[in-house]
Amino acid sequence: MEGSMSILSLSLLLIFSLAQGGELTNPKCAKFQDNKGSNTLQVLHVNNPCSPFKQQNAPMSWVDTVLQMQSKDTTRLEFLASLVAGRSFVPTASGRQILQTPTYIVRAKIGTPPQTLMVALDNSNDVAWFPCTGCVGCSSSTVFAPVKSTTFKNVSCERAVCSLVPKRDCDAGTCTYNLTYGGSSISGSLSEDTLALAADPVPEYNFGCVLKSTGSSAPPQGLLGLGRGLLSFMSQSQSLYKSTFSYCLPSYKSPNFSGTLRLGPNGQPNRIKTTPLLRNPRRSSFYYVNLVGVKVGKRIVDIPASALTFNPSTGAGTVIDSGTVFTRLTEPAYTAVRNEFRRRMGRNTTVTSLGGFDTCYTVPVTIPTITLMFAGMNVTLPQDNFLIKSSSSSTSCLAMAASPADPVNSVLNIIANWQQQNHRFLFDVPNSRVGVAREACS
Repeated sequence: MEGSMSILSLSLLLIFSLAQGGELTNPKCAKFQDNKGSNTLQVLHVNNPCSPFKQQNAPMSWVDTVLQMQSKDTTRLEFLASLVAGRSFVPTASGRQILQTPTYIVRAKIGTPPQTLMVALDNSNDVAWFPCTGCVGCSSSTVFAPVKSTTFKNVSCERAVCSLVPKRDCDAGTCTYNLTYGGSSISGSLSEDTLALAADPVPEYNFGCVLKSTGSSAPPQGLLGLGRGLLSFMSQSQSLYKSTFSYCLPSYKSPNFSGTLRLGPNGQPNRIKTTPLLRNPRRSSFYYVNLVGVKVGKRIVDIPASALTFNPSTGAGTVIDSGTVFTRLTEPAYTAVRNEFRRRMGRNTTVTSLGGFDTCYTVPVTIPTITLMFAGMNVTLPQDNFLIKSSSSSTSCLAMAASPADPVNSVLNIIANWQQQNHRFLFDVPNSRVGVAREACS
């Protein structure tokens, strides 16, 4: 790295100003173009050196990078909070919220013959959407060309699947949508075609074909929803993959930023700690688990029970989310964890702040462990999973924060991707469980 550009700075420059891109053409990246197996495919961080969306702008300082990242993460949290049944449903145009934060991408093939697109993974959303030929306002140079696919069809308004799309309309009998969120809008048609991730094609897959995008959030790439709704990939491929998948997200420090997504029950870890998977009808797409406590060092933090309670009537609880970067706890829970962390750091250490991170240190210190306690399993995090460490200075920050207050919706605890990296997270819907196992997937 040159100048002040640290490894951390490179890895945290998410997708806020993505470069336009398409196929991976660098010969050194050939190994990333192949799947890892019949049901396993490569997961790339968007700033993987072989990602077509790798940040091309001049490097920012470590401080500016963290501040920008923290600001964008807050927008993601606002989006997740808004997804409450009966209040909002934004399947194909969740606007800036989705586009600014999904951090990991996979290679998808759509159509006959197949056309390759790099799409963002999001396990808190359901729908897949791709920018299509002729899209007005779409910034990506790589789009799906329906006219080149012999299996492409527009979905008619009479089809039952059209009823799953809110704010739908009909244009010459085709199921269309025009959705807005904030200052952005995305419109297009509900379509179907063959979609393949690993080796298995999924025929007649329903997705949003984006034809117009306005506002500040024109999509540079497609999105693949791995949520629990009827339009999600796991629902539409249920006969193949039995509503089961796992991923291992790579460390942001890895020079390759490369992990894996494994589809279906085959090849999943046999020895893995698990906790019950819960369903919350107020936010039915989310993967809820029961977080019962947090341990700092050997001490279980005194957290009010109400701060962690799963409540299907309000949507409160704890979710595993692949699109948020830093874990957020409800304010009472975070304050309790932070205070115990500071106490364990010692009275003689000086606490500083950085943007939304209020527990930073600028001298070498002894760091206590942090353990997330779920019903039936404990997950003790390595330091890289709960600290932001600058390689260009001596600053380290606790990589967690309080969830923003929301006067309308129940506040969530969110186990985010910084805390998930280098672990395999298994989502086994038929057996109602989430599993976690350490795995060096970088």
